[in-house]
Amino acid sequence: MIIKSFELDKLKSFKSNLHLIYGNNEGIKEDIIESIYLSDFNGNILKYDESEVLNNKDEFISSLLTKSLFENKKLIIISRATEKLFSLLNDILDRELIDTKIIIKSSNLEKKSKLRSLFEKGSQLICTAVYEDDSRSLNFIINNFLKNNKLSLSQEIKNLLIERSKGDRIYLKNELEKLRNLHISKNKVSIEDVLKLTNLAENYSVFELSDNYLAKNSKKVSNILNENNYSSEDSILIIRTILNKTKRLLKIRTELDNNSNIDQVISSFKPPIFWKEKDIVKKQAQSWSTNEVKEIIFKINDLETSVKKNTANSMLFVSNFVSNY
Repeated sequence: MIIKSFELDKLKSFKSNLHLIYGNNEGIKEDIIESIYLSDFNGNILKYDESEVLNNKDEFISSLLTKSLFENKKLIIISRATEKLFSLLNDILDRELIDTKIIIKSSNLEKKSKLRSLFEKGSQLICTAVYEDDSRSLNFIINNFLKNNKLSLSQEIKNLLIERSKGDRIYLKNELEKLRNLHISKNKVSIEDVLKLTNLAENYSVFELSDNYLAKNSKKVSNILNENNYSSEDSILIIRTILNKTKRLLKIRTELDNNSNIDQVISSFKPPIFWKEKDIVKKQAQSWSTNEVKEIIFKINDLETSVKKNTANSMLFVSNFVSNY
């Protein structure tokens, strides 16, 4: 049975021993597991990787079916699940699980996936897909955190946190905790405080690189590359940052196709663009056509594929990409 990630009430009321959560948003997976299964759970929690389960199948199944005198409920969480787990889970369906729940965490699963199909079609199973956070969901997380902690931040700071959290709600929550502690000693938090306290400042050059690439500031791009000793580990961060900013640019360019007033489009854009970025975003929008921006997105996806296949030369690929238009 398919139950969507925002239908938490259904998840709480539906009685099932097996739940598949798939997708690349680890933050939502953890939120679902925490709020639905762990918040009031009193029992034994067991965590496995798929490889551990498959390498010890008999022992794993035996642990499911047996219960000691001193053991209450069991919650089993299996991470990094793939199609290899299908046969084992199919066998488990025919067995009676007493006081045991199993949560399976997987990355993206295609429609033809046997594992996904098993859970989607099973009337007593739960299948939940989780997708990337967008600015709206991240803004909701911030506002909910502020409300629960009786704090306040300017919309400008909220936008900065959203922009630079890279769509990672776990990262965002960690930074919000730091700001909560700062609020204890300060009545008002400034943008400078945010940059100093959080890890956002550490990745500032990556955002500068992305912005100047899209603004076709080739000299500035060259200077940033020369001034920063980027490693292969930085390549994916750079690619994803460029991709996120390019997706925003595509939305702006699409609006410009219907409204030629660029200042109006940028001023009314949602989520609001950080005021310090408005000039460079304007230049970005003036530097590319809508079709050219779409082409960039295709090229970025190809770049990420190449980088993952050849990590040793990943920064060379990235440098060549941002240095050529």
